[in-house]
Amino acid sequence: MRVSRKVVWLVLLLFAFGMVAGCGGKAGGGKEAAAEEILIGINAELSGAVASYGSNARDGALLAIEQINEQGGILGKKLKAIERDNKSSADEAMSVSADLVTKGIVAQIGPLTSGNVQGCTPVMMDNKIPLIAPAATAVSVTVNEKGETLDYIFRVCFIDPFQGTLMAQFAYDNLGARKAAILKDASNDYSKGLADYFKKTFIEKGGQIVAEEGFIKGDRDFRATLTKIRSLNPDFIYVPGYYEEVAPLIKQARELGINVAIGGGDGWDSPDMVEVAGKANLNNTYFTNHYSVEDPNPKVQEFVKAYRAKYNKDPDAFAALAYDAVQLLVQAIKDANSTNPEDIKNALANIKDFEGVTGKMTIDEQHNPVKAGVIIEFKDGKQVMNTRIEPK
Repeated sequence: MRVSRKVVWLVLLLFAFGMVAGCGGKAGGGKEAAAEEILIGINAELSGAVASYGSNARDGALLAIEQINEQGGILGKKLKAIERDNKSSADEAMSVSADLVTKGIVAQIGPLTSGNVQGCTPVMMDNKIPLIAPAATAVSVTVNEKGETLDYIFRVCFIDPFQGTLMAQFAYDNLGARKAAILKDASNDYSKGLADYFKKTFIEKGGQIVAEEGFIKGDRDFRATLTKIRSLNPDFIYVPGYYEEVAPLIKQARELGINVAIGGGDGWDSPDMVEVAGKANLNNTYFTNHYSVEDPNPKVQEFVKAYRAKYNKDPDAFAALAYDAVQLLVQAIKDANSTNPEDIKNALANIKDFEGVTGKMTIDEQHNPVKAGVIIEFKDGKQVMNTRIEPK
């Protein structure tokens, strides 16, 4: 059958148009032009050792996405989350990111821990897709070994030097501590980093470190080390670590008659702390955190109300940080007026005075937010906001 020249040209024109539409733009791995949704990857610890972090963060991120979509979305499109479980493993986090970048995501939220973020960083850098880390506090998350900023890696949490310094200031100035012992997780950089900065600041203020001991991930019996520390009569014990080890450690400390103040970092923020350590044992303990459900700020209280209504529980800091990570991403998309990952990356680097649930933040040259921190105190099993400290 003969085909007219006009039809041939029409077919060729349509084919050419389809090629342009399929390749136009770089957003979402080259799928922007045809996409009706903006795809966001969620790479979170939904199972494994720190599943409570990842699960709560996932819930916070999904709440933000739901609210944004209810308000009409962004740039005329709705957000869609693609969730994946990294099983609290750096290797699995890398595999998850490798999968997510093939789906056309414009950015990734998570993982939560510093090690897991670093596990998937090469994938995000190679594919030039922004990653916003809700709670990875190690300095090295956003910079390489030369101190150069990693272009596509950002975070909404404060960093370890600020946490360690904050607790040292609080222990010395607010609690009147002069002799401190440090009991850190020697198997992870998060704990060691907090310990280093606590030690440095506490000594600079005139305090004395009477002991510096260690444990490793998975330890559950701390009695021998605690007995040694007890003999040195510290008036404050700093235990930067994750709740799995910290909760039984505090319980054993109290059973041994160690009733002095104990402090730590945001790795304490888990309901499992109360269940394992016990309400009474947690009295006179404090930890640095990113926000408090008791903060009277209307923005915080609106978030807490919405989270409670959706999940029937209070949002922890990981939920709030992931919520802010999504909102920060949306702000960058608005500022860039684009879903192109490169444009989003540039807009993220220029965020100033963003009003988040966890505070006002400006992204600095190393992609860290300049923001305040809070001290949380346990009182009969309840987390109570003790004080807020602004960055100096």
